[in-house]
Amino acid sequence: MKRLLRWESALFVLLVLIAVIGSAATGGLFLTGNSLFHLGLDVGEIALIALPLTLVIVAAEIDLSVASVLGLSSALIGTLWNAGWPLEAILPFVLVVGALCGAFNGFLVTKLGLPSLAVTIGTLALYRGLALVVLGDQAVADFPYSYTQFGTAPIPGTWIPYPMVLFVLLAVVFGLLLHATAFGRAVFAIGANEEAARFSGIRVKRTKLILFTLTGAVSSLAGVVYTLRFVSARADNGTGLELAVVAAVLLGGVSIFGGRGTIFGVILAVLVLGGLRTALILGDTSTEVLTLVTGILLLASVLAPAVTKRLTRGTS
Repeated sequence: MKRLLRWESALFVLLVLIAVIGSAATGGLFLTGNSLFHLGLDVGEIALIALPLTLVIVAAEIDLSVASVLGLSSALIGTLWNAGWPLEAILPFVLVVGALCGAFNGFLVTKLGLPSLAVTIGTLALYRGLALVVLGDQAVADFPYSYTQFGTAPIPGTWIPYPMVLFVLLAVVFGLLLHATAFGRAVFAIGANEEAARFSGIRVKRTKLILFTLTGAVSSLAGVVYTLRFVSARADNGTGLELAVVAAVLLGGVSIFGGRGTIFGVILAVLVLGGLRTALILGDTSTEVLTLVTGILLLASVLAPAVTKRLTRGTS
């Protein structure tokens, strides 16, 4: 826990540095209300998906299909809207579909004993393919403003985007679930030593199935947010977003090997990634550089704990 607190302290210092340097480099534009509003919008889907994925990785599993579930959710919204469904019926329907996609991942991992990395690479392609079958290459963009305002406008009288409110609420829920319940303790135990957790009476398969189902449902919710934000339902929405989500989780101090991590660390990592991306965008940085920076942070988040562990052993 002390190591995690130090890691989170480093993230906080990094966040402050990004704010100071970003503000200086952009002539004060970085810390304006408008920039912070767009920062919140830019990381909204990443932040949402990172919450359940944190629990999955703490349990020593992975789900790389999250962005494809987002795309499938968006494609379903467009198709059902064209078919005359009201959004009041479409939105809960796509959340159920997302949960079923996650449950399918969980079934393959828990019941068939397949590795989650291989399974979710496969379903990454499968769900994206289904999205293309459902909607094709068309875009649906005639949604009513009464809904799209939740993805494009701030809360009246503030610069806070609606997705950030949703993120805060879910962060509280997942934070309590992971750190203040028996279920959360079971997730940590599974990630630390699955065999020992099984012998101690923890229902490992059921726990993992729940985690994958939650991840699918929240990924679908992120698809709703993404569609409303861009006012466009497309089958290719969110392509490649899984890289940023995994980077946020690992940068937040969650061990890729499982058994260690905090929701607070992931929240800080999301803000660091968002702040860095916003500063680079305000500096007219290309998309390629943004992807490069994300990749570097992903590598650093994996290498840093290993290097620290070796240095600690060397000095002990």
